Amino acid sequence: MTETNRPAAAPPEDEPDLLRDQFKQLLRYRRLLGAGVGIGLLGGVYLGVSTADTYVSVADVVLRAPTDDPFNPSLAPDKAINIGSERQVALSSSIAEQAAKKLGVPAKDFAALRGGLQVTNPPQTMVLRFTYTASSPKEAAKRANGMAEAYLLKRQEALDVTRDKMVKGYEDQRDPVAKQLDDLAKQINTMPAGTARDAALGSKTDLQSKVNTLNNNITKLQALDMTPGRITSPAAVPTAPDGPGIPMSLALGAAVGLALGLLAAWVRLVFDPAPRSEGDVARALRAPVLGYLPRDKTGGGPLLAAGEADPRLAEEYRSVAFRLAYDSRFADRRRLLVVAPRGSSETAAAVAVNLAASFAETGKDVLLIEADLRTPVLASQLPTDAGGRPRWSQLPGGPGGGPGESDWPDGRQLVVDAGESGAFDLIPGDRVRNVARALTSPRATRLISEADSPNSTVVVLAPPVLSYADALALVDRVDGVLVVCDPRAVHRSDLSRIRELISGAGGTVLGAVLHSPLPGQKSKRDTSPAGAGGARSPLVPSSQEPDAAGGRLPGEGGDTVALRTVRSGRR
Repeated sequence: MTETNRPAAAPPEDEPDLLRDQFKQLLRYRRLLGAGVGIGLLGGVYLGVSTADTYVSVADVVLRAPTDDPFNPSLAPDKAINIGSERQVALSSSIAEQAAKKLGVPAKDFAALRGGLQVTNPPQTMVLRFTYTASSPKEAAKRANGMAEAYLLKRQEALDVTRDKMVKGYEDQRDPVAKQLDDLAKQINTMPAGTARDAALGSKTDLQSKVNTLNNNITKLQALDMTPGRITSPAAVPTAPDGPGIPMSLALGAAVGLALGLLAAWVRLVFDPAPRSEGDVARALRAPVLGYLPRDKTGGGPLLAAGEADPRLAEEYRSVAFRLAYDSRFADRRRLLVVAPRGSSETAAAVAVNLAASFAETGKDVLLIEADLRTPVLASQLPTDAGGRPRWSQLPGGPGGGPGESDWPDGRQLVVDAGESGAFDLIPGDRVRNVARALTSPRATRLISEADSPNSTVVVLAPPVLSYADALALVDRVDGVLVVCDPRAVHRSDLSRIRELISGAGGTVLGAVLHSPLPGQKSKRDTSPAGAGGARSPLVPSSQEPDAAGGRLPGEGGDTVALRTVRSGRR
């Protein structure tokens, strides 16, 4: 017994493979990446030019609190000084006004003087760092030192004012008590000895104690060291601009621009409705991708790829046929329905024809049924003759099928010469009044059932499944459906809908064949019925339509066209 292998629907991918796949998908958006890098380079040029004449100078000031004993370790400076408040004072307009007077800066440049200053505080220190930015190195150092000196001067004035107010307050308290003490002393000198004199002496002692206490407080305040701080690192003249320079700015700009471009490409990738890879197509259809047709560089070639100068296309068709032949769902009964999602069916027709040729090359008896009864063109584009072989179903009474039975299929059968691949039979499509009735007729069912014969294969070509319901009417008569699509012209939701429609009709999606956009065709979804094949193909001459008198049908005898000269038309 021959064992058939069933290909896996979608092989599991590990995380590195997914990351590599996503990175490759990001590289598809080269315009966004290029725009991001371009914007970054422009920003780098602006940064390099704008900072080329920018100089920065720094002056450090260490603060100290007023003290009468600077060597007393019990006094913590951070408890007496609020460094955050002092930083705000250093940035205030009063300090800038003091510095402007010292530096001789006019009033019109006062805002620029304040704008160039930045004051910071290194952590865990009592240091204020005055950083000044200017267009001249000497000006930067001069103004940094000027702002630091103005701050120290202003703080010295503030401390002196505070001390003077406190001294004046103590003096205001002491003077009345001292006057009262002097008056009491004069009274005691005139009083006789006795109880009254003793009481006055006690009051004099209390007043003297108060005066002494106030005098001690005044003395302590006047003895305080009111030094506000000192400049530990004077601002020096910078020797180089503060900017990173043109080369470094360009490198930074390119890096940031590339990051922005990757972010924009990732956002575009997330919101892109089209399948981003073969894995997306496989996940949407829940079926493997059986092949990816190479791009046709000749601008459209013959519908039958066998024997072409470039063998890549024919080999890809043989590979798809080989994978189908080893699929257990197809190998037993060998009925295949080939459809496109929507729009043009040209590539789907080429896939159906070349799969039929590939199966014929393996020695099978192949029947290709053109179930596209809206725009039938295969008979006019393939090398055929009317010498049909009798092994396929023939309707009673000859081609007409009997009295009153002229609808498709009418028993007309052509033989297609596939060159070295051999030959296969073709049931050409024909225009009918009621497509649904023709596709579901007992004659069509009996024709498709020919695949039940040993060593036989039936390939059915149907119109786009999302444009017409013709393919769904045939799903229950075949063993599997092959979806042919351009991944950039179809949405993931369309592929999911195709799978749901086919599954709901009782069919199975065997896989997908992907292809690039057709020559001269934009990669856009064509949702109009006309774009899906509603209008007659412009490549089909009007002389091939049945005339009013019911004359010769297309594809019979004299309608044979040479394989090397036929170009696949827009369906």
